[in-house]
Amino acid sequence: MKIVVTGGAGFIGSNVALELEKLKNDVIIADSLFSGTLDNLKEFKGEFLKLDTSNKKITTIKDIDAIFHQSAITDPRFGDDDETLKKNIDGFENVLKLAKNTGAKLIYASTANLYGNGPLPMKEDQKKEIISAYGKSKLIMDEISKKYFEKMHIVGLRYFNVFGPREMHKGRPASMIFHLWKKMVCGEKPRLFKYGEQKRDHIYVKDVVYANLLALDAPSGIYNVGTGRATSFNEIVHYLNEILNTNYEIEYFDSPYDPKTYQMNTQADTERASKSLKFKSKFGVKEGIKDYDIFLRKYYKK
Repeated sequence: MKIVVTGGAGFIGSNVALELEKLKNDVIIADSLFSGTLDNLKEFKGEFLKLDTSNKKITTIKDIDAIFHQSAITDPRFGDDDETLKKNIDGFENVLKLAKNTGAKLIYASTANLYGNGPLPMKEDQKKEIISAYGKSKLIMDEISKKYFEKMHIVGLRYFNVFGPREMHKGRPASMIFHLWKKMVCGEKPRLFKYGEQKRDHIYVKDVVYANLLALDAPSGIYNVGTGRATSFNEIVHYLNEILNTNYEIEYFDSPYDPKTYQMNTQADTERASKSLKFKSKFGVKEGIKDYDIFLRKYYKK
């Protein structure tokens, strides 16, 4: 297959692109490098287009079979809400036009951020609680996509809290698992908001890639991509202490964030994904951290 991956130099996009290429697909990456990095693509052999999806030039690509749309401003605390909305929605509409022009299947990244602090486990059809411009942009994308479910192959994947290889360049928006690992490896105490009881549906990026591949053959629709399990940050530190053979105590501090904009807990309802996407995570949190630890140790030795 000939496939376009937008945002292919970013965290999830690079993992998707590299796996597609490993499976002998002809992969084109389109990325503006606004938040991605070519460091993620050292193994990539395909075509790279330095291109912003919010620019209509993306619509001129021809003769493709599928699009994995991963590009977006993904930081919920990005400083310009208007830019987040414009970039993300314009980019989606351009990629949607490209899919319609070429007859390509479209798989795109949505987010669990749009559930806010709603009830757990979070179901695709529950009332949304918008706490960021990022979540709002993804909800608008989901509403647009629903208009095309009967007309084309279009799948939205609502990622929960993804962690794993090739997120290191992200800085502050990188996963808490990465930040905690780095502190503890460097001999520093892990620090958590009081009192570390906040829970997340932490999902390993290899499982997210797997969900994207399954989406090529799934019915059009929107699916949660999570493990279905919520793990507290206290538990994450416990796992890291075991894996790193350390015994650090946690230092707690007050959260600087407005409770109205901070997502306390996430947990995916996985029934729809299991039934129609045929997706079930292969990695538990601890197993994912173990695998990630191996990658990170090799990466930082370089």
